[in-house]
Amino acid sequence: MSSERTRRRFLEAAGITGVAGIAALAGCSGNGDGGESDGTASGGDGDTTADGGGDGSSNRLSWHAGGTGGTYYPLSNEFKTIVEENTDFSLNVQSTGASVENVGSLSSESADFALIQNDIAYFAKNGTGIDTFQDNPIDNLQGVATLYPETITVVTLQDTGIETLGDLSGATINTGDLGSGTQVNANQILEAVGVSDYNEQNAGFSQASEQLANGDIDAAFVVGGWPVGAIEDLANTNDIHIVSIEGDDRETVKDAASWFADDTIPGGTYSGLEEDIETVAVQAMVATHAGVSADTVETVTAAVFDNVDELSIKTDFIGADSAQDGMSIELHQGASAYFGE
Repeated sequence: MSSERTRRRFLEAAGITGVAGIAALAGCSGNGDGGESDGTASGGDGDTTADGGGDGSSNRLSWHAGGTGGTYYPLSNEFKTIVEENTDFSLNVQSTGASVENVGSLSSESADFALIQNDIAYFAKNGTGIDTFQDNPIDNLQGVATLYPETITVVTLQDTGIETLGDLSGATINTGDLGSGTQVNANQILEAVGVSDYNEQNAGFSQASEQLANGDIDAAFVVGGWPVGAIEDLANTNDIHIVSIEGDDRETVKDAASWFADDTIPGGTYSGLEEDIETVAVQAMVATHAGVSADTVETVTAAVFDNVDELSIKTDFIGADSAQDGMSIELHQGASAYFGE
């Protein structure tokens, strides 16, 4: 069965064909930034239920992040520290399946803020692009700020002999959790370069790392800001190889989907890989929903971007000057007030 038919059958079987189905994703495991969902929450008493904050009735806000093996979750906890030190708000940071699942949480208003990919945000807002959102636009979804490139990393082991995207034909590939932003990007890239005869496996990045180490899969797609913890762990115990996306392949991928941009994984990012690796990336962004008050969004946005020097993750990328680069959906009124848009 082709990967596209596999994905379609999952979405249809899960009933993810409308807004209610999209909201239901908030209760399933997905992935969009580089980690598996473990249901972990960080904040206050550890309660994973959002008290809300969008209507101004509570100072406790729900912030949905991503899996613990990626970048969204630790970065969101740094945002939590900054916001709580500089405002009267407290943030309940939830470990989730990231992009697609987080759109469901914002749609149902069970989250006040969430991290998502800019391509997934565009699909959701416009009701297009992937089956999950086709003809079912998420009208209440609004943007806050873009953050950093989310690098597409195709990782394998050196002894597999996989050197190019074309070598993935006939391989067993983990494309990320079902319904996730990672799976969407993986399928887009593989289709663009003409790879269709592969066995698709679906799991979060930490599990994919274990699958690679055990020889259960040949390669895995990882989408997240480098360095991704799951890849670091794998590289520390195995000889890994990252498949470059460059030359004609890169141009083909960018022609197929305009939200992909050139990116480079610097040499030395992962153990044993000393040369720069060319690839492509999407953008990580903060999103919210229309029900959160303008004052709340402006206050939280100001706290983060007035204090970016307190961050330790992605410090070369996150800043007010670049926070609207690649913004793919309309801004929330509170974010617009802060950025002067």
